[in-house]
Amino acid sequence: MTKIKLENISYVYSPGTPYEVTALNDVSVDITEGTITGIIGHTGSGKSTLVQLLNGLEKPSSGRVLVDGTDIWEKPKEISKVRFKVGLVMQYPEYQLFEETIKEDIAFGPRNMGLDEAEIEERIALASSFVGLDEELLEKSPFDLSGGQKRRAAIAGIIAMKPDVLVLDEPAAGLDPLGRDEIFKSIVKYRNETGATVVIVSHSMEDMARLCDELIVMAHSKVVMQGNCREVFSNAGELEKIGLSIPQVTKLMMLLKEKGVCVDGGVYTVKDAVSELAKLFKIDH
Repeated sequence: MTKIKLENISYVYSPGTPYEVTALNDVSVDITEGTITGIIGHTGSGKSTLVQLLNGLEKPSSGRVLVDGTDIWEKPKEISKVRFKVGLVMQYPEYQLFEETIKEDIAFGPRNMGLDEAEIEERIALASSFVGLDEELLEKSPFDLSGGQKRRAAIAGIIAMKPDVLVLDEPAAGLDPLGRDEIFKSIVKYRNETGATVVIVSHSMEDMARLCDELIVMAHSKVVMQGNCREVFSNAGELEKIGLSIPQVTKLMMLLKEKGVCVDGGVYTVKDAVSELAKLFKIDH
């Protein structure tokens, strides 16, 4: 079932001026309910603009954004309700922490939803648990936390609103490998335990291969490819033409296949590669 549908979306920055730029050009996309969908593309391909349209942060120049079959701009005065339903975590969200304590920052969204204090406290605890923030950190200032902890706190602030759709723009940017793993575990946990739809923008093909059910590939303000990971990464030549790569493990398996080794060249995760090689050497792993 389709959760979000973009119909013939175009978006133009500074229309009618010398600085006019078309960020999206006649884009149509379906995002399936309950999936983790990755959006990949080179810098300037339109990825960030696209995700800002999903919750009404930006309004399309033309076309429609539908959530659960309803045009989100049908009632412009109620667009704030859409933002509770479709939660957007911007790139480097820790720079948007502004309250005196982490707890108050996480409470900001639920409080704006008009919830009572008991419900707000419950949501703070739940969101903190999802992202792995210890209770003693909640009373600390954002300035006292590490970069990874700040990132998790910012994500918790969106999760506390219990969005049906969680949209994240480069959620692991700038983090070390451990921090990346913690962030992505939190995101997967939220999807698995709530059934929410998740949309992730990332430059890391390895992360996308490991996490996503479906991929949307963008180039030059358009969607050029959409499908599951195997379908997308099997088109290595097309991806390279638009300046993208494929997971390193896929490159390895394709190279082995070209050399005459009997392996599946469409493997795109390390786990699957281990299984494939174990079969080849008849190793019980």
